[in-house]
Amino acid sequence: MAERLVLSLFKADKEKAEIFSEALIALHNVHTCALCFNITESDLCLICTSSSRDQSILCIVEDPLDIIPIERAKTYSGLYHVLGGTVDGKNTEHLKLHELERRIVETDITEIIIATNFTTEGDMTALYLKKELIDVVKRNNISFTRLVRGLATGSDIEYADDLTLKSSLTNRTNML
Repeated sequence: MAERLVLSLFKADKEKAEIFSEALIALHNVHTCALCFNITESDLCLICTSSSRDQSILCIVEDPLDIIPIERAKTYSGLYHVLGGTVDGKNTEHLKLHELERRIVETDITEIIIATNFTTEGDMTALYLKKELIDVVKRNNISFTRLVRGLATGSDIEYADDLTLKSSLTNRTNML
């Protein structure tokens, strides 16, 4: 893919190459949302600041790229929380778990959807989240669901087609 990009730039006229270089420089203006850790140019991303989103549902994903196909499926209208990866052996320090717990306690969340990938790491992360969040979920009477296995085992949400993802979101299962 990198080779194709280089060849495309090589063939492009000077104006297109300059536009591309300006876009690369503009990447320095991109950072993570202070609330959900999605990619944004502002303090908060467009999803977190949208008044049309359901503030009571929180979908937990591994990476910001997982949000794109979920949004493209046009089935989900709640908020997101980007973990920043998966459980890596016993290492969980890189996950945005403390921020997630604070968010659950401080807001009126009624449902948490676990949307980690159906890989060994994604499954381990889902089980870890269940273990870590079970007390706060039960105490606050929060529904705790996971996408169903309409997604193939070993697949990444990022590459799922819209219908499969829509079915997975609509038919998610309770994890408690």
